[in-house]
Amino acid sequence: MTALHWLPPLSDDWRARVHALGAERAADPDCVWAEAIALANANLSFVLTSNLDQAIRHALPNPPPGLATRPERLALLGSATMGHLLPAIRVGGLRRGMWIDTYENDFGQYWQELTDPHSALHAFRPSTVLVSLDAHHLLRGIDAGMTMEAASSALDETTTHLREIWRLLREAFGCRVVQQTVLPLHPPLLGSNEYRLAGSRAAFVARLNGVLRPMADEARVDLLALDDRAARDGLAAWHNPTFWHHAKQEVSPSAAPMYGELLARLLAAHQGRSAKCLVLDLDNTLWGGVVGDDGLEGIVIGQGSAAGEAHLAFQHYCQELARRGVILAVCSKNDEVNALEPFEQHPEMALKRSDIAALAINWEDKPANIRTIASELNIGLDALVFVDDNPFERNLVRRELPMVAVPEVGEDPVGFTTAIADAGYFEAVIITEEDRERTAQYHGNRSRDALRRSATDLESYLRSLEMRLLWRQFDRIGLARIVQLINKSNQFNLTTHRYTEAEVLAVMDDPDAFGLQLRLIDRFGDNGVIAIVIGRKAGDRDLVIDTWLMSCRVLGRQVEEATLDLIARQARLLGARRLIGQYIPTKKNGMVKDHYARLGFAAMETAPDGASRAVLHLQSFVPAPTFIQIEEL
Repeated sequence: MTALHWLPPLSDDWRARVHALGAERAADPDCVWAEAIALANANLSFVLTSNLDQAIRHALPNPPPGLATRPERLALLGSATMGHLLPAIRVGGLRRGMWIDTYENDFGQYWQELTDPHSALHAFRPSTVLVSLDAHHLLRGIDAGMTMEAASSALDETTTHLREIWRLLREAFGCRVVQQTVLPLHPPLLGSNEYRLAGSRAAFVARLNGVLRPMADEARVDLLALDDRAARDGLAAWHNPTFWHHAKQEVSPSAAPMYGELLARLLAAHQGRSAKCLVLDLDNTLWGGVVGDDGLEGIVIGQGSAAGEAHLAFQHYCQELARRGVILAVCSKNDEVNALEPFEQHPEMALKRSDIAALAINWEDKPANIRTIASELNIGLDALVFVDDNPFERNLVRRELPMVAVPEVGEDPVGFTTAIADAGYFEAVIITEEDRERTAQYHGNRSRDALRRSATDLESYLRSLEMRLLWRQFDRIGLARIVQLINKSNQFNLTTHRYTEAEVLAVMDDPDAFGLQLRLIDRFGDNGVIAIVIGRKAGDRDLVIDTWLMSCRVLGRQVEEATLDLIARQARLLGARRLIGQYIPTKKNGMVKDHYARLGFAAMETAPDGASRAVLHLQSFVPAPTFIQIEEL
């Protein structure tokens, strides 16, 4: 099953809108971009995906000026024909608000282009490279007559070749590397115990895919796991021998939309474009029936019926998502007392009230309640995924809140989990401890809010929090979380500069720069890493704050003032006499427009696009008093 089944079917006017999109060059690129995203969010076939891509490329030859994310330059480095996959990759990025420029090496010339510094690949200067070597190419020379020793030696040669490709890519471009796993194309020769035939090509692919995973972890290379996907969908959904023999297309054209989705999700995860919160309806979604009408004893959940077991399986899946860092919220038209009763009293419920970070249970319309949830959690609407069995509610939210992802789950609970999993909304490349503790952190925020409401004044509230700001320089231990925050933070982010892992490592090695990671702990628990700062020496006396981002969860607690104190200390250590703060406006960071002015910086210059610079003289700087204890780790 390679269809994009979680996306809604085409609207009646879809083809006409695509035709209008591609009829002429865009007068308003941002409006055309928004329309293109809307058109991409449908269950598109290979042909329709290509049609949409062609229309977009005609209407928008260049990225729109209002693009919220850094354009991605993606090179496909492979041994088979891949050109038919490029439109689907670009449209897959479009669904996530990403502009992807693509490059495909000449057929079979991946090694030559990689090793020739004057090749078209080097001229393209990719930010990400997908290494896509087909099964036939990788298994040349493997045959059933090989001994175990010979097969193992061949496996070593293959993995050494892949490692060398990764090394050359990193040296040439400093880029992100994605390695495609190998499709299991070769039929078995022995049967169920194929692994016992050392030279079996089927067994060799299985061994190679097995060793690729720890290899990729060690080299910090991401995997595009086509073998896993083919195991779910069936190999025939991904590979057609006819297309291979006629055009050397290892991946069938019909599978291109899913291929583009899988790859775009990886790129989006690195840019912080993955969803953060799963918003759940209750009646006929988490359980069968209507709790207000059927009562606690009448809802269908758990053992005893197929529907009850399906609802329970979906709850277990949601619970597992929460354990890996996805925020769970509830949006239901219901009486709150009745709606919460199953969480607290039904013996078959897997999800408990403690698993839910935000509740909106009332008789208001669901788009309004979803806005309330986003506001309470302090995340963007584009970070939400809304699940509801009712097609009316799904379509209403799609219409009123087009930035919210709304999967077409249908009314049968058996398909709920598959729809969410296949949609890949929560794709991640790594999980940090902060991710695992996210629900607890939001519950801690609720306790802090309760304390703030009970406090007689702000000063007593801040003092009672007993805050400690723990900081350390960038290091490899925190590398994954640093990269994650830099690439996903949008609101409290002064410049929205995005950094790859290699670029963060370069900051660590630069004697004229520093990178700080800050963690906030208070009486209600650990907020995790809540701020990242990168400073760079410019000339003899200036320290430019290249990056300053913070979690919005900690605003209003004097963390900004404490962080400035730390920045000033580090700047003095580098011999700087002035701090230069930069603000680069985006669609989402307007809240920090006056950040430096509030901290006592003097304005220097403001560009027509709103970008500005401000200065703080370190000789006269006096840290503001706070109720935060600053400690170096």
